[in-house]
Amino acid sequence: MRLIALMIGGLMAATMVPAAAAQEVQGQLAITRTLTKKRVVLPTYTLRGVSPHKHDAESSTINEWERVVVYLESDKAPAFTKLTATLNQTGQRFDPELLVIPVGSTVSFPNFDPIFHNVFSLSKARQFDLGNYPSGKTRTVTFDKPGVVQVFCHLHPDMNATILVVPNAWYTRPDEHGAFGFSGLPSGSYEVVVWHKSAGVFKQRVQISQGSTAKISMEIPVGVDEPAP
Repeated sequence: MRLIALMIGGLMAATMVPAAAAQEVQGQLAITRTLTKKRVVLPTYTLRGVSPHKHDAESSTINEWERVVVYLESDKAPAFTKLTATLNQTGQRFDPELLVIPVGSTVSFPNFDPIFHNVFSLSKARQFDLGNYPSGKTRTVTFDKPGVVQVFCHLHPDMNATILVVPNAWYTRPDEHGAFGFSGLPSGSYEVVVWHKSAGVFKQRVQISQGSTAKISMEIPVGVDEPAP
């Protein structure tokens, strides 16, 4: 009986031990506007036999938060899960225009247009040229290094997209108010990296102790053209 009582007591004590509190990073981003020199627009040239294509949405308002990615850099990052993502070619556009994947993932580039496309990139993180291929076909590329990969089409110069290859599974996108968060993190030091498609990279180091939450705020200066004199 005493042995049974000790066992029951041990089980009760075990259930009463509080679980280790999870560490978190909570952040708030703000978009600020800075004036830049008005850009010179170079004339565009079309290939012989390829008609130019005008996109109806070119004048639409840009949602800057859709151009932002936040990720963490740390030697404590867990093993990443390789993904198979898709970057569609439809309406002579890449969809989505920004794709985020962890390193080691593979991207498929299906052609849904009734014309040929030729997807390529000259970026240092990953260079490739998939050649011409028709509607209904796809080709794939694996991305083995983190970095920014700019994607274009040889046959349609106005087509472009960006693939951001992040170093681990700790990445997210801010909400419509610029807020973001990471939870369940081990205690330690982290580099919070904020990437904006046109403004570039911004970093801030945080230290998280056991059971604590690190709160940060960062500004992203996005340039706008100066008005013509």
